[in-house]
Amino acid sequence: MLGRSFFARSVHEVAPDLIGVTLLVDGVGGRIVEVEAYDQEDPASHGYRGRTPRNEAMFGPPGHAYVYRSYGIHWCLNLVCGEEGVPEATLVRALAPTAGIDEQRRRRGAEDLRALCSGPGKLCQALAITRDHDGLPLDRAPFRLESRAETPEIVTAPRIGITRATELSWRYLEAGSPYVSRGRR
Repeated sequence: MLGRSFFARSVHEVAPDLIGVTLLVDGVGGRIVEVEAYDQEDPASHGYRGRTPRNEAMFGPPGHAYVYRSYGIHWCLNLVCGEEGVPEATLVRALAPTAGIDEQRRRRGAEDLRALCSGPGKLCQALAITRDHDGLPLDRAPFRLESRAETPEIVTAPRIGITRATELSWRYLEAGSPYVSRGRR
């Protein structure tokens, strides 16, 4: 199981190391196949302009969840990294579902495995992640993060769904995974 020390490193080290890790929330989840990194120097980051009530969890400590609503519609799960007080987090964009698949299908209203967690909003709906998870430690229930058994082939790409710093290849994906979100299958 991953502890808080795993996250107490630069987001640019943590993000690729998350590919292949199993993420479970109350026993429901799967293998992480896509993430995006955001750091304090990044104009696309929620922490770039400073601390607010909405982004408080992003400022640490590392090893906690930062959950926010995107476009007022979808919840998004970020894993806080780096040093306390410095806003760095990894957005979990997609999972390959492996646990609680029937529950994920019920929550999403979808049958196709590829449709369950292939995007940050879908993932949060499938795992029942809400604002109530914001600030919770990742090394205690309801979260469980299990180390990857082997290192998958990882590719990088520009982040998507943002308007600033779009040229940065801080999106990490499991090569060839059919479970990643739009833009790179």
